[in-house]
Amino acid sequence: MPRVKNSQKISLFDDLSPKKPEPIVRQKTDFTSTQDLLDKYKFREQNKHIAHEFQGFGCYLAETLADKKHTALYIKLAKTVSRGLLERALQFVIDSTADNKAKLFMWKLEQLKKNYEASDH
Repeated sequence: MPRVKNSQKISLFDDLSPKKPEPIVRQKTDFTSTQDLLDKYKFREQNKHIAHEFQGFGCYLAETLADKKHTALYIKLAKTVSRGLLERALQFVIDSTADNKAKLFMWKLEQLKKNYEASDH
């Protein structure tokens, strides 16, 4: 071991000794307007004519079943028929590979209604 003068310090852990931090170099960025930021994202427009939840669910049924021509029928069903029955019939149709999903939906809904009324009464 080499001789060291008293005023000189030797550290076994030189890599752990405090070092001067490197200066932070900030990059210049261009600011964008809020309008430019919003233009990047497409917001889903909501139908302004829907005032009640059942109307929204009826429209959802029509879109899911690809039968927008009969949207009023689905809105009426959403208003008058139990939501549980509608959702079970919709799930049955979504899981199927039928060509005419709207027709299959109405058939299954009628079956579910009959079973519900038979078990209830």
